[in-house]
Amino acid sequence: MNKDVEPAFDTLVHAPQRLQICATLDLVDSAEFALLRETLGVSDSVVSKHLKTLEEAGYVKVSKGVLDRRTRTWVAMTKAGRTAYRGHVAALRQIVGG
Repeated sequence: MNKDVEPAFDTLVHAPQRLQICATLDLVDSAEFALLRETLGVSDSVVSKHLKTLEEAGYVKVSKGVLDRRTRTWVAMTKAGRTAYRGHVAALRQIVGG
């Protein structure tokens, strides 16, 4: 985590499953929807709901493409999303005294 990140508690990111989505996406350029679903261990509709919330906030970008003749959904964190997530993590570290 970058030491230059400004701590900023973000209630949108703080929801447990959205936090887990952001943590996963922060490690990669993009991730397939199925990976997020498996990581969270929830239904498609639950992942879709959280992604819609993050997308409306400008934190993620959702795109579709064809791979192996199947339409796939890919999710990438935006610069604003990374800033919000990393600021939230920094704020949590401040709260717990890290």
